[in-house]
Order: sequence, then structure tokens, then C-alpha cells
Amino acid sequence: MANKAIVSVTRTKPATVLQDIKTTMERARLTEFLDPSRTVILKDNISWHFPFLSANTTPWQLEGVIIALRESGYNDIVCVQNETVVTDAFKGEKLNKYVPIFEKYKIPVLYNFRESDIRWVKYKPKAKMRVLDDIFPEGISIPEYFLGKNIIHLPTVKCHIYTGTTGSMKNAFGGLLNTKRHYTHSVIHETLNDLLDIQKEIHSGIFTVMDGTVAGSGPGPRTMTPVEKDLMLASGDSTAIDAVAAKLMGFDPMSLDFIRIAHESNLGIGKIDEIEIIGEDVSKENWGFTVGNNAASAVGKFIWFGPLKPIQKLFFRTPLVYLFVFGSFFYHDYVYWPFKARPQIEQFKKTSKWGRLFDSYSE
Repeated sequence: MANKAIVSVTRTKPATVLQDIKTTMERARLTEFLDPSRTVILKDNISWHFPFLSANTTPWQLEGVIIALRESGYNDIVCVQNETVVTDAFKGEKLNKYVPIFEKYKIPVLYNFRESDIRWVKYKPKAKMRVLDDIFPEGISIPEYFLGKNIIHLPTVKCHIYTGTTGSMKNAFGGLLNTKRHYTHSVIHETLNDLLDIQKEIHSGIFTVMDGTVAGSGPGPRTMTPVEKDLMLASGDSTAIDAVAAKLMGFDPMSLDFIRIAHESNLGIGKIDEIEIIGEDVSKENWGFTVGNNAASAVGKFIWFGPLKPIQKLFFRTPLVYLFVFGSFFYHDYVYWPFKARPQIEQFKKTSKWGRLFDSYSE
């Protein structure tokens, strides 16, 4: 591994964002990380199917990456979607305005939860797993389609209720683990590092383009406050880009266990003084973001990390889990969205240049 990782950061605006994304990717040495002879998987991030800026991959992020890839000679591009207990991939890609972009640039979309699209196969990692072998004693399953292909992660800069921040490393969670991924929440930091080990074994290249045009402060990845920050980030080091994003938000990256473990395991660079930030000088920025809790996270933390942790299997590995699934779904979609998030994002868009750009994209 090189002495320093490179993270490219660009200050941007709606009029130039597509070109700025290309510049950001080129400065991060895109072609050194992705094999041009292999398929490129776009792994966008739909944290919530509703169009809440800062929670999801933005349409300009998606479009800019596709344009940059095509102009760099990558013509075999596919998007892979996943679902969670509170997100609907089909609803998400429609409401967040991805579908017209896929159609315009002729990007096929596969769904890792649909057997007709992607088959899941048992995989025995070469690296020693920290937790996944114990969590899945029957064997670790991954999407067969991922083997031997490049992947580009498309997260946003935002906080997360269980990991502090979320970005490139967490973006692999939905793509590489199946419907039982909630089993891992109490050991989420170790899980993300197991998944990074697996990614490095199965992918021909890994790259990340992170959207910080609108960043999310608060109990993410959904119930946040959107804040205009006008940045795009890119890197071939998942740990380093997560570390830079964390530092921008006001966190010490090495205090976040998933970043610290990756750094100590030589999976990437987590110490800011070992990362070369090129482009925009953001070394003195501290946005002062905080995480906090919402109703759903308070219950989850109480069970996954609190007094009930010793008996968490009773709640999450029995039919009782469906009560939590329904509760989370109902809270996010029928309480928080109509009464808090939708009015919040509509008000934000009235004064936000990025909100106006979002509205300019066709559905």
C-alpha cells in the first residue's frame, strides 16, 4: 500500500457539477483502480425510497459518474440495486429520478433480491473473518454477479445512527449481504471490515464517488437535516474517503471503529495525516454535525447494544423480527415522512440551489 491514500475533493455548483464530477474522478486516478476490460457495477445508495436530499445518491451524482466513465473508456456499465426493510428499490429509483438517467444512457439495472437477475452463491473468504463466519455458520453468501467485476460506490456524506457516519464501506452492506443482514447490527463495525476484505478479493477494482453537495446531519441514514456543502469527493480507497468525510462532518475518523479497524488491518488509510487531499483544501473545515437518535434507533440501540443485547437473537432471529420490521417501516413512511421529512425537504428546496437542480430532473 502507498504511504498516502489520495482523496480528491472539488467545490462545485449546479451549473458545473457534471464536469466537476469527472474532474474529481480523474484527480483520484480512476483508471488506476478500475480494470477497463471488466464490467463496472454502479452501487448507488437508496437509504430511503423517498426523495430526501442527503439520504440518497443524487441524480447528478449518478449522471456525472456515468458520463465520466464513458468518456474514460468504460462502456460496460450496470447498476445493481438492493432493498432493506424500509426501502423499496423500484420506488426509490423512480422517486429519486434515476430511471430516466438509466434510460438516457442505456444502463441495465439488476436487482440482487430478484432470483431472475442475480444468483446468490456460497463464498469462502481467503481473509480471516472477524464475525461473519460466526454469524452465518451455514456459510457466507454473496451475489455471484459481483465476482470479477469493478464496483463504484455512490454514497452521500451523512451521519448514521449505528456507525456515526456512513459512506463507501457501509455502502457494500446492502449489496453483499442478503435479507439476514440485520443479524450483524450488534457487530456492525467488524462486519463492514469483513465485507471490505471480501470486496478486495472478489472485485477487479473498487472506487467511490461521494456526494457532499447536500450533506446529512442527525440520526441518519434517513431522519436527518439536509445542509448545503457543495462538495464532491472521490477515491480508490474506501477507508480514506470515509475518513475525510467523517473529518469534514466534525468527527475524529479514528474514533469510529469501522475506520480504525480498517486502518489497523491495512485495508485502507484512516488517519487524516496519512491521506493526501487533492483539489479543494478542506483541511480546516469542521461542520459540527451530530448524530443523535430517533424513535427507531432508540429501540434498536437498546436491543443491539444495550441491556437486551444478550437475548437479541430472541427479537431478531425469530418471527418477532417482523414486529420490528413493521414498526420501522410504519414509523419512517407513515409518521416521519408525511409529518416531518416531506415538509422539511420541501422547505429546504425553496432556498436550495441543489433542490432546484433536483426538481429540474425528469421523473
